Amino acid sequence: MARSILITGCSSGIGYDAAHGLKRAGWRVFATCRKEVDCARLRDEGLESFVLDYADEDSIIAALDEALTRTGGTLDALYNNGAFALPGAVEDLPRDGLRAIFEVNLFGVHDLTRRVIPIMRAQGHGRIVNCSSVLGMVAAKWRGAYTATKFAMEGLTDTLRLEMADTPIKIILLEPGPITSDLRIKSIPYFERFIDWRASPRAAQYETTLLKRLYKDRGRDAFELPGSAVTQKLIRALESPRPRARYFVTTPTYGADILRRVLPTRLLDWITSKG
Repeated sequence: MARSILITGCSSGIGYDAAHGLKRAGWRVFATCRKEVDCARLRDEGLESFVLDYADEDSIIAALDEALTRTGGTLDALYNNGAFALPGAVEDLPRDGLRAIFEVNLFGVHDLTRRVIPIMRAQGHGRIVNCSSVLGMVAAKWRGAYTATKFAMEGLTDTLRLEMADTPIKIILLEPGPITSDLRIKSIPYFERFIDWRASPRAAQYETTLLKRLYKDRGRDAFELPGSAVTQKLIRALESPRPRARYFVTTPTYGADILRRVLPTRLLDWITSKG
């Protein structure tokens, strides 16, 4: 029987490439999305797809039950990839906005992971891969909400890895940098909903920096790679006999890992503020 994996956030970008890439690699893929219209599109492309919305506990329960029904009660791997971004200065982030992004990017991930662990314990094996970010390693201006969720994911995943070391379940982090995706475009509704930038003391800075990045197509970022670069590392994480704790993707992520360990904070702040 093909090994099975449940992937979240498959409507586009990293999750979309992972779903198709793992299917080509021989895995049985359950490619979940937040919206049924995206699931229908993926089913038309030959994938097994159904709804999973991290913000909805009932949706998480139903999606996992659906996957287990289809496999007869087993699941070899979980790839927690789904997330969204909420750009804006930290001083302009309302409590409701920060709560909303944590519900999806961390609490939903944690909820699904907790529900999968007993299944993997019972079957005697399993791998849980969490998609973090270079912004889970170093901070960046205007990205405080997303950065906070990824820093939290790093800490929670590291702790889980330590605690699960006496089990046959492997806990792994993927660390992408700039990857081609719709994350920026999909962040616009959240920005417009939660950030009152016109009332901000940084309104002029918004106009000269963040708004241009959000609403104007600037082309590819420096060092940007396609989603397939993440999929390649994901396959290594899933299929290596002894997987690493972390897999870095893109030059900035390798660089950030080194710089955060060797540079004084003041110099690291200067470098990241230029990015």
